Amino acid sequence: MDTIRRNRLVAMLASMLVLLTGCATPDAELEQTMSHDGLQKIDVEGIDLAYAKPGATLAAYNKVKIAPVEVAFDKDWNPTRPGSLIRISTEEREEIRTRVAKLVYEEFVRELQRNSGYKVVDESGPDVLRVDVKIVDLYVNAPDTATNALSRSYTVSAGEMTLFAELFDSETGQVLARVVDRREARSTGMLTLTSRVMNEAEAQHIASTWARILRQGLDKAHGIGNK
Repeated sequence: MDTIRRNRLVAMLASMLVLLTGCATPDAELEQTMSHDGLQKIDVEGIDLAYAKPGATLAAYNKVKIAPVEVAFDKDWNPTRPGSLIRISTEEREEIRTRVAKLVYEEFVRELQRNSGYKVVDESGPDVLRVDVKIVDLYVNAPDTATNALSRSYTVSAGEMTLFAELFDSETGQVLARVVDRREARSTGMLTLTSRVMNEAEAQHIASTWARILRQGLDKAHGIGNK
């Protein structure tokens, strides 16, 4: 699938992700979008929606190539600085986007390579699985920027974000699987002082959960079992 078609697919999914909340079965249009390229719905523990190529296996892949992570904010996210009516700047939004992309990438690398597991590489090959990760609908409840030094924000949760990921054979470009999963940050149950450290810790926690599910899928395919 070329870049234009893939971006169109991501846009369609982002517009329909509301269907994941309180809906037991996917809408017909979402089903059609996720099953593009002949994929069929499968059950993956911990994932909202997962589709895979019939008969596909991850057993042939001992290395992983991770594309640079892309991040898109929720369309309704337009926050002000704490204690102010001033919207955060374009530069501050880009800084948040860059930080989230970096930490998600790093969590996938860390989990995949844990205990000398699966080497993360830059080149394609017959034993290389390509993983494209996109974060969509990122919503940060109280973004902590450099200009917030004299202000404080209190929230129950740091926010939420949704994973859209595709697995490919790195040599042929054949799509093997496509998944969507929405996650909210852990709730403290009470108003808690929000900081950059807290926001990033929650994003890392979510990203590590997604990476662990991928690692478990690879381990299962290789007969290693869950770790």
